[in-house]
Amino acid sequence: MLPTKIVVIGAGSASFGLNTLATLLRSPSLRGSQLALVDHNPQSLHLVGQLAQRLNRQWDSQVQLSTHTNHVEALNGAQFVILSIEVAPREALWRSDYEIPLRYGMRQPYAENGGPGGFAHAARNIGPVMQIVKDMEKACPEAWLINFTNPMTRICDAVARYSKIKVVGLCHQILVGYCLVGMALANDLDISVPPGITGSHSSPVENPLRDQVVRQAIHRLTIQAAGLNHFTWMLDVRDRHTGANLYPLFARRWEEMDAAFEPLTRRVYQAFGVFPIPGDEHLCEYLPWVSHPLTRPWEKYQLSLYDWDIWDARRTQGLEQIERMAKGAESIDHLQDTDSEGALEMIANLAGAGEHYHLAVNLPNTGQIANLPIGAIVETPAVVTGAGVQSVAVGALPEAVAELCRRELLVGSLCVDAAVHGDRQAALQCLLLDPVIGDIDLARQILDDYLETYRQHLPQFWQ
Repeated sequence: MLPTKIVVIGAGSASFGLNTLATLLRSPSLRGSQLALVDHNPQSLHLVGQLAQRLNRQWDSQVQLSTHTNHVEALNGAQFVILSIEVAPREALWRSDYEIPLRYGMRQPYAENGGPGGFAHAARNIGPVMQIVKDMEKACPEAWLINFTNPMTRICDAVARYSKIKVVGLCHQILVGYCLVGMALANDLDISVPPGITGSHSSPVENPLRDQVVRQAIHRLTIQAAGLNHFTWMLDVRDRHTGANLYPLFARRWEEMDAAFEPLTRRVYQAFGVFPIPGDEHLCEYLPWVSHPLTRPWEKYQLSLYDWDIWDARRTQGLEQIERMAKGAESIDHLQDTDSEGALEMIANLAGAGEHYHLAVNLPNTGQIANLPIGAIVETPAVVTGAGVQSVAVGALPEAVAELCRRELLVGSLCVDAAVHGDRQAALQCLLLDPVIGDIDLARQILDDYLETYRQHLPQFWQ
């Protein structure tokens, strides 16, 4: 099946699109493949296309490149479709998702994948995603959809339940777990930790520092985690060289660390006896103890919001860098070290009949997590071969943790049903069952405001 045809939808992204492009073009196994780059923004697509041509020439990738502003013209004959899209403007809409509930006195902890903001975010993205998969059913029904679009669990659930397309969701959040465990065991495993890491929050300054720890930890540790995307739990941690069980040592070292470091993760670990992998900033989205207006737990746990202004500026800076590289004004050498976030590993091993163990993969549950609902999208390790993507069975989660996951799965399922059908009652039920909302009238006010504010993005609720 090699060479193959790959379609990247969302190729104009200054971060994800660039990393994906570089890893695909530098891969010897994909030499001579077809690569179709799709983005609705013609300006960013033009820049990425120019850079792709440069990489293709200088790396002698011999890839057949094409660019498209409409995904339909790119899909015919595709064997893999990589999806990373967001309804624009990303940061402005996310800020709005957070601010609308504030009008009614409800503060969300993060507003991206859970809480009312998770509903709005998913509902906006599900419409265009489902149009893409319907077009895939016509043009390339046997293709794999490799999804990076958030909210991951809800997007994959929509594709799995409402289309015939094979979907696998990928996310690198487990690497935060490697960072946290690596920091705790730094002295025991001779891991160098640079100063300046204050937590797991997304930051242009701290992200590279955490990456330094991750690169060391992943060579010394192997972590098995399972649960839901951005809501996984560490079931096992081993020394990669000796096979020794490091969980007891980690537990001691974690207790010895500063109590102000990742305080929500610390309290949840103490209460449930299983270490949550995602870090405070994502963990907080799915818990019922972080949005109380009187106790203000976001202050107690120092939960920071996504810095929309900084990341919006970084997006512009990223496109400017792509333009410089495309025109030959900046070196492309650093692109030799970019991370595919799993897309390359999926494609190369599925198409080339290889064998690859992946740390975290989102697939429908066929029993890999014994006490979560069959068919629900769950995140576990998986083995990727020419025969497909096979989840690693991890058994049952601790029952209290499983109940937290089951509640989030039901909330997400209602969100998907509402977004697919334009069902306002399902949307209301989604908000009422969400752990951060505690009042029926409040839920209805927030829902009505979301639907009116995003009317152009959510036409299915107005038909």
